[in-house]
Amino acid sequence: MATEPRGNDSPASWAVPSRTARFAGEPQDVTGARLAAEEFLRALNRATPPATPECWHDIVLIVTELASNAVQYAPGPFVLQLRPTFDGVHVTLHDTNPTAPAPRPFHPDAGGGGIGWHLIHTLCSQVSVVSADEGKDVHVFLPW
Repeated sequence: MATEPRGNDSPASWAVPSRTARFAGEPQDVTGARLAAEEFLRALNRATPPATPECWHDIVLIVTELASNAVQYAPGPFVLQLRPTFDGVHVTLHDTNPTAPAPRPFHPDAGGGGIGWHLIHTLCSQVSVVSADEGKDVHVFLPW
């Protein structure tokens, strides 16, 4: 994992630069993405505490879902970017699969997945997917 600080124009960015973390796309990189998000949120918390404690946990959960999906459905590396915004956090995950995610039926009694994309749309204030030949960027905005 490589992490690069990057600045932006939001008020919190004076104290907290954006973070970019690059991963090979291996299963253990889901943990690496969570740790990168936690590091970013610790710095953000020092500059601007969250409106509620749930904000922190929601962001970590969403990063985990996005990274898990990248490892499971997109072969190869992925890039995680986190940046503070005026009133929240913008998370972008780039992976190598150009296919946009789609909701799947959730059957809790069957033990399968299917809840991740629903969680992302429930917890995030905005969700967008930008696809290109070389992969896609999933952009999500969460309150802080």
